[in-house]
Amino acid sequence: MSVFVVIATFGLMVLIGLVVDGGTLLRATQSAHTLAGEAARAGGQAVDRPTAASGDVTVNPAAAVRAASAYLTAAGTSGTVAITGDGTRLSVTVTDTAPTVFLALIGIRELSATSTAHAVLVHALPGGTP
Repeated sequence: MSVFVVIATFGLMVLIGLVVDGGTLLRATQSAHTLAGEAARAGGQAVDRPTAASGDVTVNPAAAVRAASAYLTAAGTSGTVAITGDGTRLSVTVTDTAPTVFLALIGIRELSATSTAHAVLVHALPGGTP
């Protein structure tokens, strides 16, 4: 009976390890997704103020990259920020890592999760027509 108990205990520990470290990976994924989305929103709100005052609402792509990068810096993380397409889309990619508990026993000290978010840089015509 003791061999059965040892095998069952080992199997139970493996299952608990998968649940705990799987939850850690899920939190890292959620964190990366949230940070990427918020940075993309920050960049998408970088309206070109001089032209906005005259009614021509456009997003300054360089200011959008700076705003998204500043958000990531303020959040204490890093990532890549780029303008894609024909200058109408901001792409933010963030990688977050989290330490493991049970997988560390077999040499996997941390898990990483990467997420990408996009913001469409709105270019509106004078008079409010997008």
